[in-house]
Amino acid sequence: MRKAIILFAAMLSLFGGRAMAQRCLPGMSAVEVKASMVDGFYTGNSRDCGYSFGVYYSVFKGNANTWSFGGEYLQTYKPYGEKGRIPLAQFTGEVGYNLHLISDYSQTLHLYGGLSALGGYETVNWGDKILPDGSTLHNGDAFIYGGVLTLQADFYLSDKVALTANVKERFVFGNSTGHFHTQYGIGVKFIIE
Repeated sequence: MRKAIILFAAMLSLFGGRAMAQRCLPGMSAVEVKASMVDGFYTGNSRDCGYSFGVYYSVFKGNANTWSFGGEYLQTYKPYGEKGRIPLAQFTGEVGYNLHLISDYSQTLHLYGGLSALGGYETVNWGDKILPDGSTLHNGDAFIYGGVLTLQADFYLSDKVALTANVKERFVFGNSTGHFHTQYGIGVKFIIE
């Protein structure tokens, strides 16, 4: 019996540091905060790009796939005249499914591909139809709908916190200001048991 205990203790010391993380198990959930650049690289005086912020809630299903639900604020600008720009803002909600594509052996890096439906509201120049030079703006506010294709990588810092990087393509309809927006950004994901 003593030899068995010694052998067991030796095996634990050899393989004790090799336990795999318990991540992405069915029933787990996560809250994620994201920030993105939209249609280019945004700086304070950019004329043809923007930024977005979003908060999402995800539920893990089998094989590390997830359902996600969230909301996003997107702000872009359209060039006007020599140096002017017109603000365009979208307030949207999303519901989507993310398919787990690949992960490394240690469950530190996960890659997902996703498809979401979105709906919300778009406002052009915050509803003001008259521009500073006296011109009238013909694009108006509208309810919008569409979809989102997403490619996202999650890098786990611990079992409870992951850094994310994503690329998204939004297809938006119901408006008169443009139907496609490309986003790329980063985020932080907090795992909830």
